[in-house]
Amino acid sequence: MKSLVSLSLIGLFALTSCGPKIIQSPIVFDQQRKELSLAYMKSHYGMEQSQPTIVPRMVVVHWTAIPTYEKTFEVFDPTLLPSHRTAIAGASPLNVSSQYVIDRDGSIHQLLPDTIMARHVIGLNHCAIGIENIGGPKQPLTKAQLKANTKLIKQLKKKYPIDYVIGHYEYTLFESTDLWKEIDEGYRTQKTDPGEQFMKDLRSKLESLDLKPLPAKS
Repeated sequence: MKSLVSLSLIGLFALTSCGPKIIQSPIVFDQQRKELSLAYMKSHYGMEQSQPTIVPRMVVVHWTAIPTYEKTFEVFDPTLLPSHRTAIAGASPLNVSSQYVIDRDGSIHQLLPDTIMARHVIGLNHCAIGIENIGGPKQPLTKAQLKANTKLIKQLKKKYPIDYVIGHYEYTLFESTDLWKEIDEGYRTQKTDPGEQFMKDLRSKLESLDLKPLPAKS
């Protein structure tokens, strides 16, 4: 049963009414998830806030490595991280999630408001909107997903001071920048999503946005 806390997010969801069609599919955001999000921001970023809100400065593009939207929603919906996620369980019991999920046919689902923190990228959740795409190494992302990502990111750029659009595999490039806030030096994972070719194709579609170049490798 959804908590009444979710009702307070309706106003934030309403801000997404313009632009590409977006299906509102909110995951559970109960009091426990709120408290765990705030605790994550404090322990990993040194940020003490009364609400787990963010100011989006970047978009991080992912693939799910889960074959369907329905299964992906089942993974993201619970508040607590499942026990089998041993590689990241020590960092927080807060479950992973993302603001958006794009299905194989290009359907865009919004799981959380743009300005509520989701746990989807180490070091940058405090400023990053996550877009998950249904697919993976053995299930290449589709042309419909490329089109949907392009439309969604262009809309987000109009609404927020988005400087960067990155693939999840590029997140460690930001360790030397002011955007990086991860306190735990040992908390890193290796990522390949959403694939270099997809990001190359996506960037070609976003050239008109005048985004900042990625930081150089240190």
